[in-house]
Amino acid sequence: MAGRPRIAGLRVVMTWPDSQFAPQPAPRGRGRVRLAGLAGISLVFGGAIAMLVAVLAQQHAPAPVASAAGHIGPAAAKGPVLHHSLPVAVDIPAIGVRSTLLDLGRNQDGSMAVPNLLTSADEAAWYKYSVTPGQVGTAVIEGHVDSYAGPAVFFRLGALRPGNHINVKLADGITAVFRVTGVREYAKDEYPANTIYAPSDYAALRVITCGGDFDPTTGHYLSSVVVFASLVSSSRG
Repeated sequence: MAGRPRIAGLRVVMTWPDSQFAPQPAPRGRGRVRLAGLAGISLVFGGAIAMLVAVLAQQHAPAPVASAAGHIGPAAAKGPVLHHSLPVAVDIPAIGVRSTLLDLGRNQDGSMAVPNLLTSADEAAWYKYSVTPGQVGTAVIEGHVDSYAGPAVFFRLGALRPGNHINVKLADGITAVFRVTGVREYAKDEYPANTIYAPSDYAALRVITCGGDFDPTTGHYLSSVVVFASLVSSSRG
């Protein structure tokens, strides 16, 4: 279909479910945009990689362990909140991630835009129709797990554990510090979109990439890795 990129002949699709719980565009004087999606499936990240490269690389992204499942709620009963400010970078010390943040929305067909696999596999992206990190609500950051050249920005995302920190630098000079509360892997056909993207009454963050096995027939990974985190503090400078 037109409008969907192909990687080594494989179509890459990134879709939000058509659900009342999917993140909605921030109010900017526009009407609500209907999100297109596959029923019961939230995201299918890019990260589709040629079979030959996968075989030669022999590299497998770490999968979340059962003990890391934790919980999806806030780290504290009532955490801090921040004002609206665009995110510009993300730093996850526990897995060695330091990346600028792209500002991406949707493709013309309603699917969620993803970083260009050829030029931006090592960059994460903030979904601009979610709240900015630190605001009350659910902020979403996504990135590829691999690329033609091997591991991409979120290759080790599944290795995170509850208690690890995710630092998001904002345009106003403040760094929002999130604490991981849970790390889970979901099969795409059982993806709990209503849970992951549901509105929250605290400053929530979801960091998402592909996971599980790669299906060369469809060109998609069979699972998604989702990190749940909540704002615990902030700093300036």
